[in-house]
Amino acid sequence: MAQNKKRHGALALLEFENVADGIRASDLMVKRAPIALLRCGSVHPGRFLVLVGGSVASTEEAYFVGVKRGESAGTLSGSVFLGDVHPSLHDAVLGTRREPAGDALAVFETRSSPALLAAVDAAVKSTPVMLSEIRLGDDLGGHALALMSGDLTDAETALGICTDRAGDQLLAQSLLPRLDNDLRRLLGQGTRFGPCSPFEPSGAEYPEEIACSWDG
Repeated sequence: MAQNKKRHGALALLEFENVADGIRASDLMVKRAPIALLRCGSVHPGRFLVLVGGSVASTEEAYFVGVKRGESAGTLSGSVFLGDVHPSLHDAVLGTRREPAGDALAVFETRSSPALLAAVDAAVKSTPVMLSEIRLGDDLGGHALALMSGDLTDAETALGICTDRAGDQLLAQSLLPRLDNDLRRLLGQGTRFGPCSPFEPSGAEYPEEIACSWDG
């Protein structure tokens, strides 16, 4: 996937318990500061995510307006302000996906999207892992997912940083020391089931009774 041509100095992600307050907060944020409203919309189970970016000062100002709105309404379920967002995380959040590289793969899931961004930002700033994919909310029941790849030691360290940072927002994690090359190719397309292309590795069993054509 092509790289994003423009990077913002800072990102902020806010998660609201309902759509109405999320839209209201989005309106207040973009009216308060000259920021880019990068993505916003509903995710399961009825939450609303708002992702904004821009200069550090503008993004922070808009972020605090959104947080204040959510806290006053009691509907803010999570938030994160990344004043010095790592470039690879910036691009991954906006849709860039890379095929896993290196021997190991770290898979990390959280209960909320802001918690995932905070954890992964810390991990990629501290280790040379490659961020392969970020998913926020959609088709995950409101959860969030990150794939990080590299040498085993680096992947293990990154996973430990994410786990410590996420705290009680941690949902699940796994470390694959020697990622299968066929699985690597499929994960390079993304982790969604629907768009995944059918693939039969060489040597896969394919019984003749299944291979024959049906007569109806």
